[in-house]
Amino acid sequence: MSLDDVSKPRGLDQPVKRPLSQPVPFEGEDGLFTQSWYPICLSSAATSSFVRGFDFLDGRVIVFRDKEGKAHVMSAYCPHLGADLSVGDMVDGQVRCVFHHWRYGADGRCSGMPSSDPIPPTARLFEFPTCEKYGLVWAYNGTDPHYQLPDFPYPDDELVFKIKTFGEEIPTDPWVLCANTPDMQHIRYLHGIVINGDNPHDAVEWTDHSMYYEFEGAHVTGDPVSHRIGIVGTSMYFQSTNFAGRWFGFVSPFSLNRPGRSTVFIVVCARKDMGTPEEIDEYLEFVADLETRVVLDDLINMQTIHFKPGTLTRSDKTLARFFDYMRDFPRAHPSADFIR
Repeated sequence: MSLDDVSKPRGLDQPVKRPLSQPVPFEGEDGLFTQSWYPICLSSAATSSFVRGFDFLDGRVIVFRDKEGKAHVMSAYCPHLGADLSVGDMVDGQVRCVFHHWRYGADGRCSGMPSSDPIPPTARLFEFPTCEKYGLVWAYNGTDPHYQLPDFPYPDDELVFKIKTFGEEIPTDPWVLCANTPDMQHIRYLHGIVINGDNPHDAVEWTDHSMYYEFEGAHVTGDPVSHRIGIVGTSMYFQSTNFAGRWFGFVSPFSLNRPGRSTVFIVVCARKDMGTPEEIDEYLEFVADLETRVVLDDLINMQTIHFKPGTLTRSDKTLARFFDYMRDFPRAHPSADFIR
């Protein structure tokens, strides 16, 4: 082979480096994480009988229920010598460390130890703000949540929920998965969903912790749809939909197991008055399968993507605004000394 056989770049305008827009910080790259609500586990996984441990942010947390049945998310390591409390026990509604049997109450403070030593005031765990919604236990990265998780158009007690979890981790941050929603081109071309008329860039509703927009069109199945979709915080997709004349709700929250690693949850719901329990369950199975196929389209791409904001076009107007939203989103890591 001679050099004449080698394919060479043509033209003097060949780029010498990949063009990039202003970067968006990834989770943990500066030691900080976005101050969002993150799903930790299914509500059914939180019990008063066992302590459960989960990776979160760049460390580890425990989940348990107190005597009143309230779920708590706290740092996993005993402040004595660092034993992992997830291998401890629940005793009288308190977490007992397996190593020296120090016990911790629902406020995270050490409440007792077998020795006669006075309890040090620093013997306490980091307690994350915790809530339960959509059948999941959530923890807020911070001390004072600046937003709440949204409701569907109908009260929760009028709804039936079905929850699924993707077994394998996704190699990307939650906010990168969220960036699909403001990317209206991807909705049209990757998912094959028809958006009637022009992309609704100017109708997007923005707050400091969310973005929503509505459109009518057709699903890839050809069925007519009317969507209200959005992103809440940096970790959850929200959707309220009329599909072929029937309503359903859908959220897909993304856990942050560690920087660049997420777990995807799928939660669908329907109203109890939409049929018999058997009919509603059948409908929710259909809806869960419908949305799972959409999510799988994204996950195939997310397995190998090298995501960085790059060369944007006019059709990326809302996506560009979302990158600004991410750059402005508050970041912190108050639990750093406790969970690592």
